[in-house]
Amino acid sequence: MIVDLRQVTKTYADQVQALRGVDLAVEGGELLAIVGPSGSGKSTMLHLIGTLDRPTTGTVRIAGYDVAELSDRELSALRGRTLGFVFQQFHLAPGVSALDNVADGLLYTGTPLRVRRERAAAALERVGLGHRLAHRPNQLSGGEQQRVAVARAVAGDPPLLLADEPTGNLDSSAGAEVLGVLRDLHAAGTTIAIITHDAEIAEWCPRQVRVRDGQIVDDHGDGTSAPAEITKGART
Repeated sequence: MIVDLRQVTKTYADQVQALRGVDLAVEGGELLAIVGPSGSGKSTMLHLIGTLDRPTTGTVRIAGYDVAELSDRELSALRGRTLGFVFQQFHLAPGVSALDNVADGLLYTGTPLRVRRERAAAALERVGLGHRLAHRPNQLSGGEQQRVAVARAVAGDPPLLLADEPTGNLDSSAGAEVLGVLRDLHAAGTTIAIITHDAEIAEWCPRQVRVRDGQIVDDHGDGTSAPAEITKGART
């Protein structure tokens, strides 16, 4: 089991209770959507699963490790080898090539520059951008920039990818391209959790976890099944 949340709560300093006794188990190789409206608690779940925050009460285990038992350095190491992140904003360095934007994502692994660039080139090939290695972000479309961001997230071959509204800044055609990349990564064995408020993207995922008012109100589907086909140009 790669994600295991048990009776997790999260209360912030202003006494806002973002999560209320959440139980969630995700097996390796699943593709799921964590879906809900703004303020539902889904982003808080992302932060806890991504080890970017710690629960107020309850247990969060990622890849078998109880995050409460790890030091900040150990958490960083777990994050570095286990997790990849894709956000709605691309967060690409504007004057840097696609190759080095991806390679820089491996900067803190201690890997030599030549090896980082080799892994970056392989990751860009995986997302269909092997012909865009030298292009800077302003020379790429929005969909291509997000695919660079996906390549950066998977360059270290993490078993778990967290995608927060990955098509939120894209038109329908570019969004379909990004979902196609995620589908291929899932088929290759990567566990993917997509955080979204978009019902259509949620339905595209073979498992949907619906969150409201800090609680999981519905959890159905088989996350190991293949997602539906996305037609380029279809609304996403």
